[in-house]
Amino acid sequence: MGQRWIFLIAFALVFYGNGAAFVESFVNYSSWHLIGADEFIAYHQFISPRVITFLVAPALLGTAFTILMLWARPVAIPAWAVWAALAAQGIVWVSTATIQVPIQLQLSEHGLSLELVERLIQTNFWLRRIPYAICAGLFLWMAAQAIGAAERRSA
Repeated sequence: MGQRWIFLIAFALVFYGNGAAFVESFVNYSSWHLIGADEFIAYHQFISPRVITFLVAPALLGTAFTILMLWARPVAIPAWAVWAALAAQGIVWVSTATIQVPIQLQLSEHGLSLELVERLIQTNFWLRRIPYAICAGLFLWMAAQAIGAAERRSA
C-alpha cells in the first residue's frame, strides 16, 4: 500500500473517530440522566457492543495506520507530526483503559450512577476529546502540507 493511501486511510479514520466520539460524548453521555434507573443496565448493555464496533474499532485502526505512517508517509509530512499525533492518540488510549472503561464496566454491572456519569463526562472531555481534536488538527495540517507539496510539484 502506498504512502498516500496509508495517510488517506489514517486521515479518514481519525476524522471519522472524532465525529463518532463527539456524538457519543456530547449527545449520548449527556442524555444518560434521562434514562430510568430500571432501564439503564439494559440500555448500557445494548449500546456497548455497538460503541465498540462503530467507534472503538475504527479508532484502533486509525492508530494502527498512524503508526504505519512512521515508515510510510508522504514526503511533505514530517515525522514529528506523526509522533505528535501518536502522542495525542496515546493519551486517549491510556485514559480509555484506565479511567473510562472501568467507569463503563461499573455502569454496566451496577446501573445508573449520576456521580459516575459526571466523572465519565468530565474525564472524557479533558482526556479524550481535547487530545483527539488536537490529533485531527495535526492531520489537517499534514494534509495541507501534502497538498501544498503536490501543488508546488505541478506548478
